[in-house]
Amino acid sequence: MHKTQQRRLRSGFGPHSTADDVLDGIDLAGTTALVTGGYSGLGLATTRALVRAGADVIVPARRPEQAAEALRDLPRVRVAALELSDLDSVRAFAEDVLDTGVRLGIVVCGAGVMACPETRVGPGWEAHFAVNHLGHYALVNRLRPALSPERARVVAVASSGHFLSDIRWHDPHFRDEPYDPWLAYAQSKPANALFALHLDTLGAAAGIHAHAVHPGSILTPLQRHVPREEQVAQGWITADGTTPAGFKSPEQGAATALWAAMSPLLDGYGGAYCQDCDVAEPAETEDMLVGGVKPWAVDRDAAARLWTLSAELTGVDSFG
Repeated sequence: MHKTQQRRLRSGFGPHSTADDVLDGIDLAGTTALVTGGYSGLGLATTRALVRAGADVIVPARRPEQAAEALRDLPRVRVAALELSDLDSVRAFAEDVLDTGVRLGIVVCGAGVMACPETRVGPGWEAHFAVNHLGHYALVNRLRPALSPERARVVAVASSGHFLSDIRWHDPHFRDEPYDPWLAYAQSKPANALFALHLDTLGAAAGIHAHAVHPGSILTPLQRHVPREEQVAQGWITADGTTPAGFKSPEQGAATALWAAMSPLLDGYGGAYCQDCDVAEPAETEDMLVGGVKPWAVDRDAAARLWTLSAELTGVDSFG
């Protein structure tokens, strides 16, 4: 495997840092950011922090009315309809953004689904792979002309869920094997990481960089498909409904994505997988609360292979 350099940089931040901490003293006036899923959970915390730092924020939303209500008290936020599982919707959204002439300095790919019932979208694609990966792949490619030529960073929100599965190259859409909601979710997470890795490889010469991040363990609406009893069994909540030690708040969870979007320490570390506001080290255990990164999520050959597959499936490749 030809892997990224995964070595901590001693950033000065850590697992308890918040989004506001990492943006403290940074003036984002004149910067436009785009945050998918930016009206709920981690995404909402990300949008709020960006606005407080002075940025204008575009929030694509599957449920634009709900998004507008969640964001109604925030200035400089524009909501627009986007269904990541529908490539026609992705194209229409991107064309609308390009028509405005806006330049995007930050793109956070944070929307996603987790452990949902078997769902087929588009030409029969499995929903996790389609929404969490292919939709974001197509979106960023469609938005290529809007990415700032001076400095643009794309951040893909991955997860320690990648511990559970590499890309299922033989059957990514569960057409030949029984559907498993956790394996479906899990394989979408190394896809997020590999997408960022190869995007950085292709975009670096044009000043476009990308990183993947594990935000930590956080309870958000992402877990809506997971029954309460399963969440208790997984150790996500206690029997009395409290959050166990080791879990982060949404504001802490949003910190790593914003650190990856802004930190000059990452210059020269393009494509690195990040955790706790620093570059993640190789995972030495199977404990997802400890985290780290598995080799299949930072493999450059696999990243190139996934990019080729994604281009074939979506019909879009603006970087190749």
